[in-house]
Amino acid sequence: MYRQLMRLQQLSRRTISSSGRRQVENVVKEKQKLFQADNGMPVHLKGGAADAILYRLTMALTVFGTGFALYELLVAAMPKKS
Repeated sequence: MYRQLMRLQQLSRRTISSSGRRQVENVVKEKQKLFQADNGMPVHLKGGAADAILYRLTMALTVFGTGFALYELLVAAMPKKS
């Protein structure tokens, strides 16, 4: 039993340590150049189309949430007719 556990431990250690590692390119310098460029764009839109979509979605949700909160406050402030 003990020998089987040791063998299983060695096998699992070998499998984990020998797995291939994917090389990831470091793109920090390129991103720094992109975001520090003085091109008149706000920093929250310099990332491209995805940033613009996320910005507009966030603004739409903010406006909708504010409007809904004001509506609910108005409903809560009105006396209920029974």
